[in-house]
Amino acid sequence: MSNIPRLTWHEVAPHGAKALFGVHHYVTHGTDLPEELIHLVFLRVSQINGCAHCIDLHTRDLLKTMPIDKVVLVPVWHEVPHLFSDKYRAALAWAEEVTNVSETHASDEAYAAAAAAFDPKDFVDLSIAIAAMNAFNRLGAPFRLPVKAKA
Repeated sequence: MSNIPRLTWHEVAPHGAKALFGVHHYVTHGTDLPEELIHLVFLRVSQINGCAHCIDLHTRDLLKTMPIDKVVLVPVWHEVPHLFSDKYRAALAWAEEVTNVSETHASDEAYAAAAAAFDPKDFVDLSIAIAAMNAFNRLGAPFRLPVKAKA
């Protein structure tokens, strides 16, 4: 991986950042989705996309409400279904489906499963949360936003 200096995207394009942070604010303050569920989905999407900054940030957020034993197993949640509620598993599955949309094409099966777990408004809001985190990851990773973790 290159070590060349990268732009700080939100400083270079503050109006674009404001727009994107507006969507983030809507997801975190304007929906009925539980805060823990939002951070869980943000973390899983960031893990898939490999955004170190977002993984660091959302792991820290999730650890405020979820035990570390569960957080460390988020990447393999399929293997430990007893640790996550039906709703959380549905959200994680939909997050993976949407994040990998170029491969999954948001299959009818995945759509039906997620739609069954959430009321229509929450389902759309969940999808907006997933889309927003994918957008942040596509800025955070390429511009190498820093992490709080220290050696």
